Amino acid sequence: MRVFHELTRRSGLHGNPHPVRRTRADQARLVGRHVAGTVTRNPFLARGPFDALVVPHPRKPGGVEIYTDRLRAALGDSALVIDSGINGTPLAGSRNLDFFTSASGAIPSRSVDARCREIADALEGLTGVKVPIGALVARELPKHTRLRALYRSLLRRRRIKTVYVVVAYFHQHIVGAARDLGIRVVELQHGAISPFHLGYSYPGRPVVADQPDELWTFGSYWSEVAELPAGMRTEVVGASFIQPLSEEQLAAKDPRRVVFLSQGTIGPLLLEYAVAVAEARPELEVIFHLHPSERSGDYPAPPSVRVSSEDILDLLASATYQVGVATTALFEGMVLGCRTGVADLPGHEYLDPAIGRGDAVLVPSPEALVTGLATLPRSSDPTAYYAPLALPL
Repeated sequence: MRVFHELTRRSGLHGNPHPVRRTRADQARLVGRHVAGTVTRNPFLARGPFDALVVPHPRKPGGVEIYTDRLRAALGDSALVIDSGINGTPLAGSRNLDFFTSASGAIPSRSVDARCREIADALEGLTGVKVPIGALVARELPKHTRLRALYRSLLRRRRIKTVYVVVAYFHQHIVGAARDLGIRVVELQHGAISPFHLGYSYPGRPVVADQPDELWTFGSYWSEVAELPAGMRTEVVGASFIQPLSEEQLAAKDPRRVVFLSQGTIGPLLLEYAVAVAEARPELEVIFHLHPSERSGDYPAPPSVRVSSEDILDLLASATYQVGVATTALFEGMVLGCRTGVADLPGHEYLDPAIGRGDAVLVPSPEALVTGLATLPRSSDPTAYYAPLALPL
């Protein structure tokens, strides 16, 4: 995944999907929290016993972590919650090993395997882009090994029976530690899955190291859309944070409201679609909604386009049309009754299966969107994306 992000960024195809911006003062405060956390948030010192370990998502709109909230409520005091404060605000009562997470990557390996150079050269030959494979491996491999040993010790000491994790491909040290000890690992879906997602799609279903035993998905669509690693099974558990609108709510949607769903990878190009619609159809309310990792200053939009960071679900519930590329919010908008267009920009392939189902349309240009806005489709069965909630604990 890190190689992919480097490749697309260095090629100019994508921007940074989740930019982290810190001043020197921010960094100093972060170090201070890390040091203090070795005592105040250390999971080795938490009062147990615990049956489960829960690793939630760092993003918490309105202070709520929507992917594990019902799970944590169901598990209660039997769950040890590990929630990093490195790129977000940790949940109240949670623990973390942030000091060790940061320190484990501070000393990279000094040796670069010849195979790394061979892979980097081969990748450059295929793409014309030079990616520092050796530097990535020198930093990430020792970090993984150190953290894996640390979490193995934690899981053993706390006698954890099940690990629940969000975004498992960025927590492979935790997954690997659990697999070393024969502990069940469950991943909770956090976003869009497609045949092109490097975290989930393994054509032919080969055996892949350090993968969860189970993937709990929002709906049946996600359980079928990609070939998961061998041995990983899926369970549809629904979603607590979204449900279809009633007939009255659908009728109350604003027929003038068009929402464009930005992402850091393609935001500037998507803005061109929004501006084209706003200029050609001044009677419409055109809103350019920012991804949580973006800021309004990133986009010098004209007055005819309103740049917004308001609650995305409330916004989509009020809108008639939505346009995006590969964001999970497009599927949320389908559940909330939006007519859906997919801009023909890098990454639109993520929506190919949904387009094939007739729930969205690929829009080849801003001009085509202007003329075809009224014909954008509405999903006929959004429960395939987000089913009613059911947790198989």
